[in-house]
Amino acid sequence: MEKKTVKFNQVDEVKEFVSAAAKCDFDIDVTYNRVIVDAKSFLGVLSLASVPVVVAMHGDNHQFRKVCQKYAY
Repeated sequence: MEKKTVKFNQVDEVKEFVSAAAKCDFDIDVTYNRVIVDAKSFLGVLSLASVPVVVAMHGDNHQFRKVCQKYAY
């Protein structure tokens, strides 16, 4: 499992992130403190958009890692 801290500043960034996550065939969790949401849930990720969150990838996808790197905090 790979973890990366990311932060989103705009809704379009969340859209890009969720779209990339939806193309992955493995689970991706987005966590902040004790709150865990599915990275493939637009509303879930949007609810945490204003704070740095930890993305836990339970698999490997090069394109998704590039998107995470783009928003790395």
